[in-house]
Amino acid sequence: MDTQIFKPTQDSIRTACDIIRNGGVVAIPTETVYGLFADATQSGACAGIFAAKDRPQDNPLIVHISDYNMLKEVAAEIPEDAMKLAEAFWPGPLTIILKKTALIPDTTSAGLDTVGIRMPSNPVVLEIISKTSLPLAGPSANRSGRPSPTDAHTVYEDMKGRIPLVLDGGDCKIGVESTVVSLAGVQPVIFRPGYITKARLEDVLHKEVLLSKGITEELSTDEKVLSPGLKHKHYAPKADVVIVNADFEKYKQLVESENAAALCFDEYADRLNAVCVCYGSEKDSAQQAVKLFHCLRKLDEIGAGKVYAMMPSTEDVGLAVYNRLLRAAAFRVVNL
Repeated sequence: MDTQIFKPTQDSIRTACDIIRNGGVVAIPTETVYGLFADATQSGACAGIFAAKDRPQDNPLIVHISDYNMLKEVAAEIPEDAMKLAEAFWPGPLTIILKKTALIPDTTSAGLDTVGIRMPSNPVVLEIISKTSLPLAGPSANRSGRPSPTDAHTVYEDMKGRIPLVLDGGDCKIGVESTVVSLAGVQPVIFRPGYITKARLEDVLHKEVLLSKGITEELSTDEKVLSPGLKHKHYAPKADVVIVNADFEKYKQLVESENAAALCFDEYADRLNAVCVCYGSEKDSAQQAVKLFHCLRKLDEIGAGKVYAMMPSTEDVGLAVYNRLLRAAAFRVVNL
């Protein structure tokens, strides 16, 4: 298959809409990361996403909508809390898990009776959803297990020959996937942290929002999950990454004694006698989120073997950064 890459013009957007209407898959930018989009209502179209990514079949797809009428088509139940969150954060980087309607096939939801729903804010993907009049399934546009792409060139590297079209909308503004919160149970539960934090959700709902254990703990292979990003290997470069929870002097000693590469904060690069890839300021978790996936891929570009990563904060957006880095490191953390 010949994969083309175009800027999002009216002609290329029309082409993308035609491909999607005909059951194909297109890579489109969102505000979080680039996604692989197809008709969420067609099993065959969503099977194309799984095939392009080599994605495990038990990993559900998030459904993207452009208006509230579409929400009613895909969600069987829309509780008051869902509308509160939608009004506060949509369009934006928040996915809400709700009971699904029969319009969403089991292929899309990985056999679950629930589905994650999001209204993205990027104008390109919103326009395509609106013009096709279809809810679109859209996981990140990378080969399964690899760091998610935040620019079109990275998508092209992973998807060349696998999909017909990549729309190049520039770099993504947020850099990590959406927050996923489930409202399908008795109490709200975050299954994947993101830019919309626990505290912000609680401010809107005026109730406690729980954190799934899968955010910071490895789940068993037979455990069924409601959200992407919980069970399978994710975000990992080829390099061997280990997180180090230590003060700087102990971190420096470990990196230099083992001649390892450092995935570190900007403030420390000139104090390390090592190959350094910097993923933002220690004090700016939002900046770390924007840079993390690009830096994980850069480790492979420079041929890094063993990599010791500085431990990020686990507060606010930092929890999303830690969650992605933890999975990239296969849950290996060294406490010094």
